[in-house]
Amino acid sequence: MMRRCFHLMTIITFACNAVILAQPTNGNATGPEQGFVPLFDGRSLDGWVNVNCAPNTWTVKDGMIQCTGVPTGALRTQKQYENFVLELEWRHLVPGGNAGLFVWAEPISAPGVPFLRAIEVQILDNAYGKSDWFTTHGDIFPIHGSTMKPDAPSRGSRSFPKEMRSNSSPEWNHYRVTCNNGVIKLAVNGKEVSGGQDCIYRKGYIALESEGGKVDYRNIRIKELPSTHPTPDETAPLDEGFKSIYTGVDLSGWVVHEGSEDHWRAADWKLTYDGKSKAEIKHLWTRETYKDFIMICDWRWSGEAAKREFPIVLPNGDYAQDAQGNRRTEVIQSAGDSGIFLRGNTKSQVNIWNWSIGSGEVYGYRNDPNTDPAVRAALTPRVKADNAIGKWNRFIITMQGDKLTVVLNGITVIEKARLPNVPESGPIGLQHHGDPIEFASLYVKEL
Repeated sequence: MMRRCFHLMTIITFACNAVILAQPTNGNATGPEQGFVPLFDGRSLDGWVNVNCAPNTWTVKDGMIQCTGVPTGALRTQKQYENFVLELEWRHLVPGGNAGLFVWAEPISAPGVPFLRAIEVQILDNAYGKSDWFTTHGDIFPIHGSTMKPDAPSRGSRSFPKEMRSNSSPEWNHYRVTCNNGVIKLAVNGKEVSGGQDCIYRKGYIALESEGGKVDYRNIRIKELPSTHPTPDETAPLDEGFKSIYTGVDLSGWVVHEGSEDHWRAADWKLTYDGKSKAEIKHLWTRETYKDFIMICDWRWSGEAAKREFPIVLPNGDYAQDAQGNRRTEVIQSAGDSGIFLRGNTKSQVNIWNWSIGSGEVYGYRNDPNTDPAVRAALTPRVKADNAIGKWNRFIITMQGDKLTVVLNGITVIEKARLPNVPESGPIGLQHHGDPIEFASLYVKEL
């Protein structure tokens, strides 16, 4: 009887120890830390949003989130977080791999980049070694509009780790990130090494970054801390329901006609066009049709600019004329012409060009002499809001009923202008006009 009791006690003790050892700890000998909940359930991506990557960029296998690294983009939480302790494990599968953890992030990519505005905690395999401007052991830095005062040692706004503690591919590493009241601290494999303060934002989404490296994540868990009541300016915008319509790896979801295959191309986070399609239908159209929607679209000219002569357009949409009634012209730097077609209709085109009138006008209506003068004036940009040739621009296009609003680089250039007889629904198109151009951050929210 005594022997049986001894064996039973041994089994119970072994089982209890196994349970304790299986739980992630904070390195405290007193046992597992209380208050944590899983941020990843180990089986699915429930609770996470694929921001701007292909469907197979982020997958789940054997209790891990696996990332291919292609295209560059992010997977973020559905929920915003303010003050918290976040723990996760990561490993790169290829030496020199690059990735990252974003905290206090915006819901979609910042203008002209595939990354989210956030504070980045770098996840970089240490096969890179150390350079003068980055390390591979837990740098922290603000990106794309965020700000942070870095802890020493630092350079610019980047905090460098005090110790080199990360393991090389394919070994696992443990990160513990503490974010509280705009202060961030990172512990790598059990010891705090870097951080910053006065962060803006200090409330937002948590995201994993895809940036070329094949990387696995596991044991992601979070403990929320009491709020310190950030202001609206210290809080990232909420998710508004925008969905990416470009995968970054192919043109699935778009109609590519024969003769366009090598000209409209998926180039990681950019969708590029060389202006030389041989197809009968050269424009690129979505397969899906849209009725009322808001579209976000980044674009920039990728070809050489040259001086060209163009007509001068007046604020009311008319062409300026000289005393003899001839159109007045001006010579300006131009890199090309393109546009966004709405509801399958080439007349309802939000124009992209270099005329002094600025991008955003609806050429098909403004240039039609049969269009009501008030409509033509409303479809003429209030101001030129284009960035310099070669720089990225961001359109936010709202189509509701027959009314169009166009915001370019944060400035409203067309506001609730009527498009008479515009179709009720149809696909969205990217225009061929014989000039090279790049598009990115293509999102649509249906209304």
